[in-house]
Amino acid sequence: MVDKSLILKSALVLIAFLLVAGSPSIASDSGPESMELKSPTGKKAARFPHKKHQDSFACKECHHTRAEDSAQSPYVEGMQIKKCIDCHNPDDMSNPQLNSFKLAAHGLCKECHKQNRDSAPTRCSGCHIK
Repeated sequence: MVDKSLILKSALVLIAFLLVAGSPSIASDSGPESMELKSPTGKKAARFPHKKHQDSFACKECHHTRAEDSAQSPYVEGMQIKKCIDCHNPDDMSNPQLNSFKLAAHGLCKECHKQNRDSAPTRCSGCHIK
C-alpha cells in the first residue's frame, strides 16, 4: 500500500524546489544580455547591450537603490534591481533633473559615453536605433 503522507511530502518538496529554482533573483542575478530601454515620454527606445556593459563595469557603477530617507543608496551585491521608472518618475522624484527615466538615463549614460568616446557611441543614433 502507498503511504499518502509520503507522496504529499514529496509533492510539497518538489513544488518548493520549483518555486525557488524558477525565481528570477536566484535563477540569474546577472540580468538579460540585451535590453530595449523605453521611456513613457521618449519617442525612440534605446538598445542597451547589458552583457557588454557588465563585462566592462561593476554593477554598482550604474545600479543603486533608494534608502528609507529617499536618498540614493549604493548597489550591494545580490540586491534586487528594480526598474528605474519605479523611482525616476514625476510622482516619486522631486529632483527635476532626475524625475524621469529618460533624464536619469541620459544623465548617467551620456556622461559615461563622453568619457569613453573611443569605445562608446556619442550620437543619439548610436543607442536610439530606428
